Parts: sequence; structure tokens; C-alpha cells
Amino acid sequence: MPAPLLITADQVNCLIHAYFLDSGFQHSAFAIRMEGRLDQSPHIKKHIPRGELIELLSKALLYSEVEAHWKGDELSTNCSAPFSLLDTHACSLQPLSSTNDVREPSTSKANGDTAGKRKATTPSEDARAEKRARKEQDEKDAQMNVDGVPAPKPKPKDAKSDAPQTLPEPPAKKLKHKPSVVGARSGAVRFLQAHKTEVFVVAWNPATKGQLVSGSRDAVVNYWAVPSGSNNDPTVPIQPTLTLSDLTKDKQADLTALNWNHDGSLVAIGSYDSILRICTTNGETYFKDSHHKGPIFAAKFSPSGQWIVTASLDSTSCVWDVKQKSILRKYRNHGVACCLDVEWLDDSTFASCGADTVIHIVSLVATGPLHTLEGHAGEINSIKCNPSRTRLASCADDGTARIWNIENMHSEKALPASVILTGHQQCLTSIEWCPAAGPGEHELVATASFDATARLWDTVTGDCIKVFADHTKHVYAITFSPDGRHLVTGGGDGSLIVYEVKSKEKKWSWYTGEKSGIFEIDWQSWGNTSLIALALERQMVAIVDPGKVPALQSS
Repeated sequence: MPAPLLITADQVNCLIHAYFLDSGFQHSAFAIRMEGRLDQSPHIKKHIPRGELIELLSKALLYSEVEAHWKGDELSTNCSAPFSLLDTHACSLQPLSSTNDVREPSTSKANGDTAGKRKATTPSEDARAEKRARKEQDEKDAQMNVDGVPAPKPKPKDAKSDAPQTLPEPPAKKLKHKPSVVGARSGAVRFLQAHKTEVFVVAWNPATKGQLVSGSRDAVVNYWAVPSGSNNDPTVPIQPTLTLSDLTKDKQADLTALNWNHDGSLVAIGSYDSILRICTTNGETYFKDSHHKGPIFAAKFSPSGQWIVTASLDSTSCVWDVKQKSILRKYRNHGVACCLDVEWLDDSTFASCGADTVIHIVSLVATGPLHTLEGHAGEINSIKCNPSRTRLASCADDGTARIWNIENMHSEKALPASVILTGHQQCLTSIEWCPAAGPGEHELVATASFDATARLWDTVTGDCIKVFADHTKHVYAITFSPDGRHLVTGGGDGSLIVYEVKSKEKKWSWYTGEKSGIFEIDWQSWGNTSLIALALERQMVAIVDPGKVPALQSS
């Protein structure tokens, strides 16, 4: 007797919860988690592969197709009418050809990528809280050669196209995979293997060469001492110097944010369990607070390190006095909408953005926002201030980015209209400023999007300078090298691609492996030493040494 099929309401709820997180529906995910009491579920900590619900529904459609078309002892091929989840199938009744072909059931493509804005849970369950890297359905994973160029794809519309439109995700491309690291010397790429679940966040200590912290879905923080130069023996495995594995007992406590203060003495940890933690370089708890009642999406020290500000799904942002280890104030400027990101503009002024499509500029000494910046038509996922603290960049679900002039933010006069950057065809996941601009040159920003492209923009004219279309899936992470010479992108296709900013040409790429999306990239320099850290879906951290990649030295 065959084993019985077992489907429980709890299993279905966990699948729907993971789907909501993958799709960026943070409020819905939170609601089903509470109402379904999923924190008590034995399944909530299980790894649910990204796109699992879509995968199961696709298989159900395949079964329905076979059931409807099986005639006698073979599968009929005279129907071209599609199958869908909600519409009743009506056979097209095409006349049979003279030969009776028996075909395999067609692979149905489930539309609606499970891409999630994840910044706080795993690729299958994230909420990267700034909205964790949004993840797409795991169709057969695209593979890319190291230094290989993917097959040509349709050219994205020009950056000056009008309103951005959401287009269907292009099918993943099957590319040959070459496991070796091409175009680099021995030890150019190393793996840090200690995490047991997907790694969501990584952060280099700005003051201590080679010290790295990484955080994963299971609320584990690892401290690493990464060797470089002559001390970097690629045959010797790198082990964590310290592991924090007992931060919380919550079943869902994905780590969403890691941020060092300016002198590298303290690191802030944001988590899905709603608790802010600050730890020392030795892993000791300096301070923790549970004022938030929802997942923390971002936690950032002020430039001097005196304050720390957080953004949370509970619709609030909070500011703490680091020295006094106490909360200064809680802000609910976004009403009932979740607060998705925060950014310091100076040591006493910060900006917050949220699902209500606006940005608030807040002074620690004022009773209300100094300014409210309006214009976006979708949830604002990320905000970043330029090095001179005179411009603020934002990117959103409406497919646009905006540049705001904040030079006179402490004046009562309204701030100038924003410069709008249009051209992406799907929502934007992140935005970064180039840290260096030549004399007389306009500042540049780079954006990453679910449309599988990254773009480079002139922040004064709003012109798109270059479209980088080498990825085959969503682009989650983007950053510049500290000297501004290179731009690096990482995506759901498992590819890391490095471009030269001046020539706008691809200089080097590396494929991380199957089912290994890149969630976050941190590129840090200490004097003559430079290292890149990657947070991988493959439950590990990758370290790239640019000094061992000749293509990055000659540019």
C-alpha cells in the first residue's frame, strides 16, 4: 500500500508565508505568521527553497495537463490551449497529425516570480529588511562562465523612456559552467564555511584590516580574521575567530543588518526578532534593546558614532544614545506603513523612507520632520547620501531612482525638485554613490534592479550613462570600489561582475555556483590592502582579493 499523502494547514501556511516574503509582501507575511501561530510551527525553521510554492503549483499544472490529455495509453498532442491555475482548461481540439506523437508534458512556466525583497530572511524566507534581496523563482539555475559573457538578451529600453513598466521576467539562460576561477591567481577567491543557513549580511571592520562579520538566516554571527598578501595561504581553511550562536531563541530571527561605527570598536546587528544588538570586536554584548515590535530592517551609526538609528517593519524609526545605552526617541513619521531604510545626513539629522512612498528628513532637536520628500509612486527600498552630504539618492518599486538636493535641509524653504532617473523596467533593489568624481565631473550613482540590469547615471542631468546587462536574473547587490575605479554587481544568477567605471567595460566576472544568489557585497580597503566580501545563498561567505586579479590591476 503506497504511503499516504499528507498535507496540513500548517504546511500550507508556511509555504504561503515563504511566498509572501519572497514577493516582498512583508505586512501579509507578518499577519499570517501571527494569525497562523507559525512561531510554534515545527516547520517554520525548515529551509523552504525559494519559489517552492510556485514549483509545487507548476507540478500540479503538469499533472492536470497529463490527466486531461491522456487518451488510452498515450498522451494526446492535439491541444495547444494553455493551462492556468484559475481558468478552466478548454482543449483547442486541433486535428491530429497523420502520425500519433507521444510527447512529454510541457514544462509549465509559473508566472509571477517569487522574487522577494528580502533583507531579513533567507532566500526562501527573507525580508532583508530593507527588504531582503528580492528573490525570483528558481527556474533551472542560470550558469555563467567565470569571465564568460552571457548569451545576448533583449536590450533594455533607453534610460529616458517614460513611465517604467513591469515586464515579465526573461527565462533563465542555460550557460556552460566552468568551475575554475579564470583570469586570477591562486587564492584570489576563498570561501569561509561555517554558517549552516543562507548568509544575508557581511560587513568589514573599517579600522581593523581583515576583520569581517557575517550574519545568516539562523541568527548566527561569525567573526573572521581574513589573511591577505603573503599571509594568505589558500591551502589553509579559514575558521571563525568567534561565533555568536545564542543571540535569540526566536524561531525566526534572520539577521538583516550589520554596521560598524567609524572606529571599528562596535558593530550593530539588526534582526527579524525586533531586537537591536550592539557588540564589541570581541563579540561581547555592549547593549541590546527591544523597543521595536517588528523586524528591524536597518541599523546605522551616526558619523561620529554618538547615535544609532534603526528602521523597522513596526512603522517606526528609533534613535539611541550609544554612550548612555538608552533610547533617545521613537519616530512614527510613516504612519502605519513600514519604515524600510534610514540614512544619516549629518551627525544630528537623518532621513527615513518607507512603504508610504515618501522620505522624511528628521532633526534630533526638532519635534517633527524638517522636510517630506514626495514623488515616488512605489515603496522606497533604499536611500543613500553622497560623500559630501549634499545630495540624497533614493530607489523604489516604481522602477525609478531620484536625486534630492539637501544642501539647505535645515532651512524652512522647500527643497528643490528631484532629478528623476528613469529607464529600469522593474523595481530597484539598491542604489550607491561613486565615492570619487574628477574635477569638473558630475557625481555618479549606480542602481540595481529586478530587470536583471544595473545602470550608471549622471546625477545632475539624470542621463543614463551605461546599461550593464550581463546578469541573467535579478541584480540584488551593487557597490563601488573604495577608490571609485570599479563597480561590482551580484545577482540571483550567482554571478559577480566587475566593471571599470571610466571605460564602462566589464573587466572580470566570477560564477559562485548553482543556487547561489549573492545577497550583499562589501568592498573595503586598508592602506594597500583591498578585499571584497560576498554574502551567499550557499550558506557561506566568499572573499575576493582584487590584488590577485590582473584585470583589476591594469585598469
